[in-house]
Amino acid sequence: MTPLLTVRGLTIRFGGVTALNQVDFAVQPGSITALIGPNGAGKTTVFNCVTGFYRADGGTIRLHAGQQDEEGLNLLTLLGEPVRWRDCWQPQRLAERLYYQMFGGPHLVNRAGVARTFQNIRLFNELTVMENLLVAQHTQVDAALLSGLLRSRRFLAKEEAALQRATEWLRFFALHGEANRLAGELPYGHQRRLEMARALCTNPRLLCLDEPAAGLNPNETRLLSQLILTLRDQFQVTILLIEHDMGMVMEISDHLVVLDHGEVIARGTPEEIQQNPRVLAAYLGTGAG
Repeated sequence: MTPLLTVRGLTIRFGGVTALNQVDFAVQPGSITALIGPNGAGKTTVFNCVTGFYRADGGTIRLHAGQQDEEGLNLLTLLGEPVRWRDCWQPQRLAERLYYQMFGGPHLVNRAGVARTFQNIRLFNELTVMENLLVAQHTQVDAALLSGLLRSRRFLAKEEAALQRATEWLRFFALHGEANRLAGELPYGHQRRLEMARALCTNPRLLCLDEPAAGLNPNETRLLSQLILTLRDQFQVTILLIEHDMGMVMEISDHLVVLDHGEVIARGTPEEIQQNPRVLAAYLGTGAG
C-alpha cells in the first residue's frame, strides 16, 4: 500500500544545533500514527516542517494522492527558496521567491490536503464559534467580489455548503449549542475540540494533532480518544499525532514513531514499542541494554 505521507532524510538546523537529523517515517492512509519521545526530541519541529511552518534544510516530505501516485507531491516545493541578494538581479526569480514568502508555506500545504492543530490553542477568540469554522473554508467558497456583490447562485450555493459543513462538524464535536458564542469564552476542553473542527473544515487528507489532550482531565481525554477513533473509522481521516499521554497513545495508535534528540530511534506497533529497550532508555534514562 502506498503511504499517504512519506518523510525521508528530514534534516533541519537552527544555527549550530541540528534539531532533526535524517528523520524517516511513513503514514499509511486511514491510520493513526503517533510521534512520541521525551521533551525536546523534535516532535513539534517535525510537525512544523510537514505543515509548512519551517523549511527543512534537507530531505523530502511527500504527500501521495492515491494508490497510483508513487512519486507524490513534495511539500517542500510549496515553501519556495529564501530570498537572497543575488536574486535582485534576476526579476523572475525574485518575483517567484517573494510570492512564496508572502503566499506560500502553510497556506499552500493546507490546500494540498494537510491541516493541523497547535500545542497552544490558536483560535480567533473575538470571532464566534461558527465564524471560526467559516474562516477556515475561505479557499472553498466563491470569493470573487462581483459574485459576492450580486449574490450569485454559485456564491450562495458555496456559502450554504460552508455553513452546512461547519454545522456538521459542530454537531460531531457536541458544540452546536455554542455556535454563536465567542470562541474565547469557551471552556478549555471545548476550545480544543473547536480547533479540531476548524482543521477538519478544510477537508484534509492528513490531520496533524499536536498534543490534543494537553490540559484535559481524564474524562475529556477518554472522550477525545473516542472522537479520534471515530474520525479514522467512520470518516476515513488519516491522523498524525503528537501526544504525551502514553495511555491514550497506546490505546488508539496503529503505528508509533519514537524520536530522541532529533533522530528516529524506533518504529512499530504499540506492543513493539513498549518492549523496545532504546525507547525505555530514552524515557527512563536507563541503559539501552
